[in-house]
Amino acid sequence: MKIYRSLDEFERLPNAVVTIGTFDGVHIGHQRILSQLVETARQTGGETVLLTFFPHPRLIINPDDDSLRLINDIEEKTHRLALAGIDHLIITPFTRDFSIQTPEEYISDVLVNKIGTKSIIIGYDHHFGKDRAGNIDVLNANSSIFDYQVGEIPKQDVDDVGVSSTRIRESLIKGDIDTANKYLNYAFELTGTVVRGDQIGRTIGFPTANLNVHEAHKLIPAYGIYAVEVEIYPRVQSIESGPYIPPQPERVAQGMCYIGTRPTVDGMNRKIEVNLLDFKDDLYKKTLRIRFVHFVRHDQWFENLEELQAQIGRDEDAVRAYFDQRER
Repeated sequence: MKIYRSLDEFERLPNAVVTIGTFDGVHIGHQRILSQLVETARQTGGETVLLTFFPHPRLIINPDDDSLRLINDIEEKTHRLALAGIDHLIITPFTRDFSIQTPEEYISDVLVNKIGTKSIIIGYDHHFGKDRAGNIDVLNANSSIFDYQVGEIPKQDVDDVGVSSTRIRESLIKGDIDTANKYLNYAFELTGTVVRGDQIGRTIGFPTANLNVHEAHKLIPAYGIYAVEVEIYPRVQSIESGPYIPPQPERVAQGMCYIGTRPTVDGMNRKIEVNLLDFKDDLYKKTLRIRFVHFVRHDQWFENLEELQAQIGRDEDAVRAYFDQRER
């Protein structure tokens, strides 16, 4: 997959098969669109192009609204799109000037003149252009003028899988990892860098890596303990223009992740801490991609560190039992 950090970097293709959207989550509904995109390109001898936006359009249109929470950060989303077989990913800055284009300007200037669209595949509810006035009807009305074909993923096909980004977010906020992962078709991920903590975990026999999440608007699941798989990378993976090859981790480990305010210790700031099973190496400044595979329990307060230590021991037993059962 090749990445472009603006439309100006992209060289117009003779036969571009295009889809557009934020694709937050790259969930199974999105995956149907991507599958159709790849199949159309195969049938027509074209190249797949996905046009997405960063920052998220809501942050530009409603800058005072701080409620947006993303299922994927930009690196996680890029990784998922590469795995789906996309040829070209355009990550264009979403600006106010971009947002006020009429649908007809959007079709003419962006889709046709800049990208070279010959086929466009979209979901039934896709809107674009000023005031979100563009839709499937507008695309169809202009198809003969600009010589492109329109493919729509119908409402029934998307609704049959019963999935939306909103439903996934709601599940994660409740700690319902099973439902979220079912609709994602992969394990929900958090990506961040390991920073120094206060070493309390070491004093009770459970050393943890403290994670600083890269994306400020990333959705953080419900407070509690989770069984996780952790990919360990040497550094932060930045998304630059040019060929993209999904990075390979140095190691993959199993562990348990704590999200919460540590009410037994101080109860102040939210922490994301990971204890890796049977792992002794220093993780400081490493990048971790944490995959949440099972919810163990909600966060709770204990009378003292001894009670907390005993409960974490039981949590570790539960996490090991989960992985043992899964591997049978």
